[in-house]
Amino acid sequence: MSVIVLNASYEPLHTVSIQHAIRMLVREVAVVEEAHGERTIGPFPVPRVLRLVRYVVTHWRYAAGRMKYSKHGVLRRDKFRCAYCGLENADTMDHVQPRSRGGRTEWLNAVAAHASCNERKGNRTPVEANMPLLWQPWVPTRAELVIIT
Repeated sequence: MSVIVLNASYEPLHTVSIQHAIRMLVREVAVVEEAHGERTIGPFPVPRVLRLVRYVVTHWRYAAGRMKYSKHGVLRRDKFRCAYCGLENADTMDHVQPRSRGGRTEWLNAVAAHASCNERKGNRTPVEANMPLLWQPWVPTRAELVIIT
């Protein structure tokens, strides 16, 4: 279970573990914005969302203008759902246009997939493999990747 951390301005920054969140509360660098019902850990409610007490300048977040591509980012963007069968627990990433046929390794050419679906599609396009995509890939925002859990 992870906890969303918001900047003092309420913009999402990242996620942390419950243990890290409790340490932040003990150090008084964050406050609980949303908790898991009545559950507590010692004197603290079990947090879902924390907000930092002081604003953290995050110039690095906007330096590139776009999110950096990664396999794990593709899986998070697609919520670990296979773009071919729609089932959960996708464990790999597939290039929609195969790299051997000119496809690039980028957000707009990558989707989450099960290894079996990826193998079935092989070195073909979704149309050639008769495996239409259930959604089109897109470039996610930082907030989409932070909030998607």
